[in-house]
Amino acid sequence: MARVESIKDEIAQAGAELAFIAAEKRDGVFKPAKFLEKHPVSFPFLLDEDRVVTKIYGLYHLIGMDALNIAHPATLVVDRERNIGYIYRGDNQHDRAPLGEVMTAVKTIGNENPGSLKSQEEA
Repeated sequence: MARVESIKDEIAQAGAELAFIAAEKRDGVFKPAKFLEKHPVSFPFLLDEDRVVTKIYGLYHLIGMDALNIAHPATLVVDRERNIGYIYRGDNQHDRAPLGEVMTAVKTIGNENPGSLKSQEEA
């Protein structure tokens, strides 16, 4: 999350919003509230407690060498009509989307469909 936090201003300038979704229970092993106390973020942090969103996007990871009942790390760029313009699914819990690719996708969607991302006035 700290990686993405570093480009939050660039994301906002592109007219986009940032949100983090964790496939985690409120009182689960990860302890989201305690984590956020130590590592605050400036964007919405949402919990997918029943893994519904995680499963819909094909990111659910039941079991693996580094995972148990969680999501593959992923980055999605979604427009206002809920069309996915970019998706990066990590192969393991340390594999993250290259930030340059993310920003290119954000800018591309914004340029192809002006108004498809959140406008500055709505921010």
